[in-house]
Amino acid sequence: MHYTAEPDIVRRVDDIRTKVARVKDSISSVIFGQDTVIELVLVNILSGGHALLIGVPGLAKTSLVEALGGALGLHAKRIQFTPDLMPSDIVGTEVLEEKAGSRSFRFIAGPVFAQLLMADEINRASPK
Repeated sequence: MHYTAEPDIVRRVDDIRTKVARVKDSISSVIFGQDTVIELVLVNILSGGHALLIGVPGLAKTSLVEALGGALGLHAKRIQFTPDLMPSDIVGTEVLEEKAGSRSFRFIAGPVFAQLLMADEINRASPK
């Protein structure tokens, strides 16, 4: 069976390849010597997955997430897990506002309301 690719599909695939290469170059300008990690994280993001970045301190995991967010134009946030972390620190909270004699609640969204979220040092948090 012979298959001929549509010229439009080939052009679109080339456009995607060019854009992915541009994103990779942008991240590589911030993160040095981690080309394999950058490629794997990009594959993970493009396939709609979640990634677990494991490594000793100082390997630029946080910088990688920030650079990835900037390169892709995504709203990136970070949660620093600590023993005293509360659910409202992640999800957000309601605050009471008083304006000109009226009261109302306003929701202040936590970092979980982001397109790209880094949960840092999860092993330090207590199991709440």
